[in-house]
This record gives sequence, C-alpha cells and structure tokens, in this order.
Amino acid sequence: LLLITAGIFFLIGINIFKGERFIEFVVLLTFASFYIICGTYHHIRHHSLRLKIVIEYILIAFTLVFLLKFIIFP
Repeated sequence: LLLITAGIFFLIGINIFKGERFIEFVVLLTFASFYIICGTYHHIRHHSLRLKIVIEYILIAFTLVFLLKFIIFP
C-alpha cells in the first residue's frame, strides 16, 4: 500500500514538473531510492534479507531509472 501511494505521488510529481528535466530526474531517483528502501525494509521485517535480494532491488531500480530517463523522457 505504501509503495502504491509513493507511485501515485511519483506520477503527480512528474506531471507537476513536466518539462523541467532536472527536477523530473530528482523525482525519479527519489522514487527509485524509496523502492529500494521499502523492499529492503520488507525483507528485514520478515527476517529474509540476503545480499542477493538487495542487489535485485538495486538492479530493478536502475532498470526503472534507465527506461524512464533514456527511453520515455529523452
């Protein structure tokens, strides 16, 4: 639920700062960082945190940043 709410704020932030590339990038990095923190916290709570899981979250966040920054927001 928290990640969905953050996603909604991400979309609102992108629409508010449309055309301002630097602020759009900051909003994108903030959402990606929140995704990594949220996923890591989830696994800490369930005592299943492993390095492999953290690397997976980082790679998914990097892929999200790459796709949105270089393909959708050229």
